Amino acid sequence: MEKFETFEGIVCPLDRANVDTDAIIPKQFLKSIKRTGFGPNLFDEWRYLDVGEPGKDNSQRPLNPDFVLNDPRYRDASILLARENFGCGSSREHAPWALLDYGFRVIIAPSFADIFYNNCFKNGILPIVLPEETVDELFEKARGERPLKITVDLERQKLLLDHAREIAFEIDPFRKHCLLEGLDDIGLTLQHVDEIRAYEERRRQEAPWLFQDLRA
Repeated sequence: MEKFETFEGIVCPLDRANVDTDAIIPKQFLKSIKRTGFGPNLFDEWRYLDVGEPGKDNSQRPLNPDFVLNDPRYRDASILLARENFGCGSSREHAPWALLDYGFRVIIAPSFADIFYNNCFKNGILPIVLPEETVDELFEKARGERPLKITVDLERQKLLLDHAREIAFEIDPFRKHCLLEGLDDIGLTLQHVDEIRAYEERRRQEAPWLFQDLRA
């Protein structure tokens, strides 16, 4: 998993509450477990005017001009601004996969659904919880004539708006450590690879019959 330290990006304002995971990545796209390739179908039912299906050429599909991701101002956005209870619904891990594959590394909202919130950290996305009045202010700024650019300093737990105002945010120390070091569950396990190998070798000596090839 890629390390997360200081990150700068344009903010895309998705002004919807209770966005569920089926809206983030619809169920027909859940057949793959590759973790990549889901970006073109992020928010598929809102983003396009036709019905999306796996294998469809998205470059030829009609775009919904009223959906925020299709606004030229936010075309290169990598920070998603949302309303309360973002990521509710089913626990599909494809939702953070789709957001990450599109290019979002940070999501800011007043609240998140618990499972989605946990899945974000496991996939290198930083979900930031801010007070509703602060989120309102960010929405107002993001809708301005020029895009709102935010620098996210995870080490200091600060957001820097247009190189001027700072906003502090809270994060669990362990999750912060994992993001800074680029450690997912597999990475955390591999930190103990020497102990694992030593245990396996000890078990091989203690109970060699467990390691016999039963096909022989």
